[in-house]
Amino acid sequence: MFDLVTDSVRPEGMKKQDETRQGEAYAPFANDPNTYKKRFYIESYGCQMNFADSEIVASILNQEGFGATRNLEEADLIFINTCSIREKAEQTVRKRLTEFRKLKDQKKGMLVGVLGCMAERLKSKFLEEEKLVDLVVGPDAYRTLPGLVEEAEGGQKAVNVLLSREETYADISPVRLDSNGVSAFVSIMRGCNNMCAFCVVPFTRGRERSRDTESIINECRDLFEKGYREVTLLGQNVDSYYYVNDKENETITFGKLLERVALISPLLRVRFSTSHPKDITDEVLHTMAQYENICRYIHLPVQSGSSRVLQLMNRTYTREWYMAKVDRIREIMPDCGISSDVIAGFCTEEEKDHQDTLSIMEHSRYDMSYMFFYSERPGTLAQRRYKDDVPEDVKKRRLQEIVELQNRLSLESNHRDLGKTFKVLIEGNSKRSETDWMGRSSQNKVIVFPKETYKLKKGDYVMVNVTDCTQATLLGKIVN
Repeated sequence: MFDLVTDSVRPEGMKKQDETRQGEAYAPFANDPNTYKKRFYIESYGCQMNFADSEIVASILNQEGFGATRNLEEADLIFINTCSIREKAEQTVRKRLTEFRKLKDQKKGMLVGVLGCMAERLKSKFLEEEKLVDLVVGPDAYRTLPGLVEEAEGGQKAVNVLLSREETYADISPVRLDSNGVSAFVSIMRGCNNMCAFCVVPFTRGRERSRDTESIINECRDLFEKGYREVTLLGQNVDSYYYVNDKENETITFGKLLERVALISPLLRVRFSTSHPKDITDEVLHTMAQYENICRYIHLPVQSGSSRVLQLMNRTYTREWYMAKVDRIREIMPDCGISSDVIAGFCTEEEKDHQDTLSIMEHSRYDMSYMFFYSERPGTLAQRRYKDDVPEDVKKRRLQEIVELQNRLSLESNHRDLGKTFKVLIEGNSKRSETDWMGRSSQNKVIVFPKETYKLKKGDYVMVNVTDCTQATLLGKIVN
């Protein structure tokens, strides 16, 4: 599952790791505005998978004669790809839908649709109660979009929220939306079999199913040939990837898949997200250590440092087991970056449990974390089994202590990098100055450095020596 959330708290000054993690809206655009007679506009919220799904939707709509636009007013179709993991995310979506409704009232024939997890959770309630949308489409039903749009154009309210045990969209080539031309996301599996008590994902995205290995390799190779230099393999629980190739009588685990993608070219960096701690095997760790182009970075959500609370969360590991896993990662890859997700104030959490969370953060020395206090979600196991009994002021106080600790850990992590030299993939100009480049190290840390007189461009690799840092960013200088 994805443990990332739309309104998480980052260390002070920490920029969002990428545009896909948090609920920022974006709209794609058509390269040739004269190619299409109709326009669609799409906003995506939540995890990376939602943004990858929007690229699938864009591909399907392109085939039906719809081109993308950044301009809401000229859109014939408006879609919002939604997240249900936090209440605030749903509130944001409802607010946007209200704004879209006003625009719809002014433009005859405009259609508004809801995609993704919130569509799956609320289903026809959007049509019956909200009266804000014309289409409601779940994450496994995007192939039916052309027919649903046709129904909606005819005045019918169109809904398809059926979940699938097979759908992976393996044969659809995504349209890369707002891409920097350097990094791309590749979905390798869908759904989640973990039943974490706080999470809605198993109910909104269905059971796990892994995508055909060859289609993944072909997509990654195609991206490399088009000039991309980094792919991030995506799944709700990416490490549980498991595909049986009946033709070759071969079973492909995540470790084997990582190796095959890495072998496309040493110039193609490989990342992945998100990992459940139980599925980070020694096979995966040794594969990462073997190939220089598999990034030394693992997002390893802990959620809580208390074994008692972890059991209530149904996380399937104990405090001691998790710490041993962190130790194993550092044993095999001493230079591996580790980040996490942390929940403050889960049901029945006591002060001792909270202190256990702080101490496991100290032990793990996270480079950064996504931190938030518990928000009960309808339909989850926690909502059915437990009482949300930790007062909000206590949740907020504990969250603040978690944030303050992570601020310190992030700064200490960056201080440890002073004087070191890293291979950096240039992603573009620094946000603050066009005279500086911005890129990331293998450990997923942002490094900013002067362009000087070197003839470099986006997508180039360069060695950078770290000379200074802030809590969120490394600062450096190119090394010949």
